[in-house]
Amino acid sequence: MRYAICNELFQDWSWEKSLEKTTEAGYEGWEIAPFTLGDSPLETSAAQRSELANQVTSAGVEVVGLHWLLAKTEGFHLTTNDKSIRQSTAEYLQGLARLCRDFGGSIMVLGSPQQRNFPDSMTHAEADDNALFVLEQLAPVLAETDVTLALEPLGPGEGNYWNHASQAVSVIERLGCENIRLHLDVKAMSTEDHSIADVIRANAKHMAHFHANDPNLLGPGMGEVDFVPIFEALKEIGYKDWVSVEVFDYKPGIETILRESMDNMQEARQKAGA
Repeated sequence: MRYAICNELFQDWSWEKSLEKTTEAGYEGWEIAPFTLGDSPLETSAAQRSELANQVTSAGVEVVGLHWLLAKTEGFHLTTNDKSIRQSTAEYLQGLARLCRDFGGSIMVLGSPQQRNFPDSMTHAEADDNALFVLEQLAPVLAETDVTLALEPLGPGEGNYWNHASQAVSVIERLGCENIRLHLDVKAMSTEDHSIADVIRANAKHMAHFHANDPNLLGPGMGEVDFVPIFEALKEIGYKDWVSVEVFDYKPGIETILRESMDNMQEARQKAGA
């Protein structure tokens, strides 16, 4: 397991300063939110993509991939009945897969609840069918770019689509695409009917990526969730990929969040024997 940080944490800092603080705190990876690249991330030129990727790697940091794929966008939606919007969404996600590849990343986390929630007039099964339309068009580009799309279940406080890991797994199994797998997030799993550790164990074969945080919107170990059983479960299933810290409350300060999250994860991992 290696540790990464989601880059929107750095807000208005320069990439140079952000990367310096990333490595100082012991993180090896960056997970990039496309909106941090500007209003039109797909318009980032080939030269700009190469320059930004080189800036990250030259600092000793690896680009893990992208997340918040549809956040701060307009005109995109995963489950809408409007076929033209679903078509546009598929094409946008195809572009993000190529952007991810150009940055050297291999994972895209599909959360973005506001762009996937469905109305009361629609059933979850109907929402699945609409989402499948988008994902089926994305699958060939994921194979072409060697990028994995990780579907992210989110708690009911975020919305009504994919509230449980089992719901995302149902779509994954229907698709049968090796480049479409499961993402698990601690804050989201805290709303499941089973313990976080049990959710990890139950979905091990589909899991591609992992977010560490707390229901209080801060980093791992900065709230009430005990991370020792979590790292025990990750060890048990043989998880050897990225653990990315994703926070939503920046009030403690960027450097405090970086340092305490890392310290807490290392302590929990040590206690877990992982």
